[in-house]
Amino acid sequence: MIRKLKVEDFIKETLPNNKKDNNNEQFLHAASEIISDVRNNGDKAVRKYIAKFDGEAPESFRVTDEERKQAWKKLDDTIITSLKSAAENIRSFHQKQLNNSRMMQADGDIISGQLYRPIEKVGIYVPGGTACYPSSVLMNAIPAVLAGVEEVIMVTPVKNGEEIAPILAVAADIAGVTKIYRVGGAQAVAALAYGTETITAVDKIVGPGNAYVAAAKQLVYGDVGIDMIAGPSEVAIIADDSANPIFVAADLIAQAEHDTNARAFLITTSSELIVEVEEELVKQCNVLPRQSIASAALSEKGASVLVKNLDAAFEIANRLAPEHLEIQVNDPLSYLSKVKNAGSVFLGHYTPEALGDYYAGPNHVLPTSGTARFSSGLSVDDFVKKTTFLYYSEDALIKASEHVINIAKEEDLEGHGRAVAKRLEGKQ
Repeated sequence: MIRKLKVEDFIKETLPNNKKDNNNEQFLHAASEIISDVRNNGDKAVRKYIAKFDGEAPESFRVTDEERKQAWKKLDDTIITSLKSAAENIRSFHQKQLNNSRMMQADGDIISGQLYRPIEKVGIYVPGGTACYPSSVLMNAIPAVLAGVEEVIMVTPVKNGEEIAPILAVAADIAGVTKIYRVGGAQAVAALAYGTETITAVDKIVGPGNAYVAAAKQLVYGDVGIDMIAGPSEVAIIADDSANPIFVAADLIAQAEHDTNARAFLITTSSELIVEVEEELVKQCNVLPRQSIASAALSEKGASVLVKNLDAAFEIANRLAPEHLEIQVNDPLSYLSKVKNAGSVFLGHYTPEALGDYYAGPNHVLPTSGTARFSSGLSVDDFVKKTTFLYYSEDALIKASEHVINIAKEEDLEGHGRAVAKRLEGKQ
C-alpha cells in the first residue's frame, strides 16, 4: 500500500523542489482572468463566477446577524462545547506571542525603538461547500483578533446560494469574525484584495484553499499581504522500535485522507515496524470512509524508508522540512534539539497530529513543500506590523555625521551626506 524506498530513492523522490504543483500555469492563467474581471466589474463579476462554479449566486453575499444567531440553534451543545474548548486553547497559546512596542535605546541624545501595530483589515478564506472546516476559522481568526485587527472578514463558498454551514457561523462567532460573505474561489480572493460594491477590501488574506485560490493569492500578493502559498499537506513520522504500528498507521492515514496529493512518510530504524505498519494500513484503510482517497495518497505519494540510526532519520527529516513532524521514539523530548526544519513537531506516542489540527493550541496553518526551511506557521506576528522609530539630538548627530558622510560618498549618494552636513554648517 505504501511504497518502501531505499534512502537514496526516498531523498530523490520526496525532497522538495522548485515545482509548485498547485500553482502551475493553468491555475495562474485562470485566476488572473477572474481577478481582472472582479477588479473591473465588482459584484457583477463575482456573481458570474459563483454561478459558473458553485451554482446559483446568493441573493446577498453578506451573512446577516440573524443568520449567525440562528446557526447556534442548529448545533448540538456537545460540538459547541468542543469548539469553545479548542478556541480557549488556541487563544491561550497565541496570547503568549503578543509583543509590546518598546524602546531599545534611550539615553536622552539617542532614542530608538519599535512600534507594534495591528493590520487594520484581514480576510480569512475558509473552504466550504462539500468541505467544512471550523478549525480553519478558529486557527486563522483567533490570532488576528488577539493582535488587535479591527475587521476580520471571512469568505467561504456555498452551493446554489444556500446558507453557510451552521458550524462555520458558530466558529466565526467564537473566534470574533466581524463579517462573513458567501463567496469562494479566486473571485473571493479578488474581492478581498480589491473590494467590490458590497465586499470590504482588506490588507492581508490568510487561509487555505484549492489550487485556484492559492494561485489567486499568489497573484494579488503585493497589493495585499498573504500568509503563504500552501502545497499538499504532509507528515513525516520518525519512529524507532518502541513505536506502536497501530498508532503510526493511524497517523499516516489521517494525513492521507486529506486528498490524493497528501504526503505521508515513515522514517524508521526498525524493519519490523515497516512490515507491521503496512499490515495496519491495509486493515485501517478498509474501514475508512475516505478509503479511496487515503489509499491513493499512500500508494502514490507516501513512502517508508529504513535508516541505520535516528541521527540519519533526523538528517533526512531536516532536508525534507515537513509541515508536520511526529517523533515516536523513546524519550522524544531529548531529540527535539535535533529538529532544524519543520512546521510543527509532535512528540511521543500519544501526541497525534490531529491534536494540533483541532485542539491543542499551536496553529495548524503551516509551511508546506519544504518551505519550513525558511518560514513559520501562522501566528500573531502575521497580523502585526513592526515600525521602527529613531530620534537623534543635535549633539548625537554631530558625533555620527562623519561616518554617515563617509559611507554616503562611497555609495556615490552625495545628497545623503549633504542632508547631514547642512544641519551642521557652522556648528562643528
